[in-house]
Amino acid sequence: MELNLEGEHADRAYAVLASLVIPRPIAWVTTLNAEGVVNAAPFSFFNVLGANPPIVGFCPGDRENGDPKDTARNIRLNHQFVVNLVDEGVAEAMNKTAASLPYGTDELMAAGLSTLPSSVVTPPRIAESPASLECLEWGTVQIGGNRLIIGLVKRVHIREELFDPKTLRVRSEAFHVIGRMASPNWYCNTRDRFEMVRPH
Repeated sequence: MELNLEGEHADRAYAVLASLVIPRPIAWVTTLNAEGVVNAAPFSFFNVLGANPPIVGFCPGDRENGDPKDTARNIRLNHQFVVNLVDEGVAEAMNKTAASLPYGTDELMAAGLSTLPSSVVTPPRIAESPASLECLEWGTVQIGGNRLIIGLVKRVHIREELFDPKTLRVRSEAFHVIGRMASPNWYCNTRDRFEMVRPH
């Protein structure tokens, strides 16, 4: 089966790609608007893009009327954001913040979540998140209707029990994030893992 995403199947691009490129990590992004109200929203078109310098990228879409989503508006305003990662314990709360609420609504309060101050950026972190990445916007690339926001990771916060201070490694066996699967509503756990040693 061959699909032409530039022609007859163009309107299926999101559904097909979001169902094939799985699992995807979830960026639960916190930003601030001009009045200092916190916005929190999840995005699964997201990943770490490099380590020298450390960068991440995510793609917030537009609202149905074509306006940028609150996250993109806020980053355009102050060029700062925090990517909070999503584990099993906060999955339901993350899902609540995916609702389309009026601009300026504090999604975290509506979901019963709390914040902690960041170290070098103004937007706060989500206290209940297992790890958070404080980011400064490096740049935003517009490719057709896609908006790719690239952030320089300035600080990482991680729960103490998830990090080994001797080896300086994440304790992967204790880090139970969830992944985004096929649209519209599928997710996965990441407990089922196996190891393959890379050949020399």
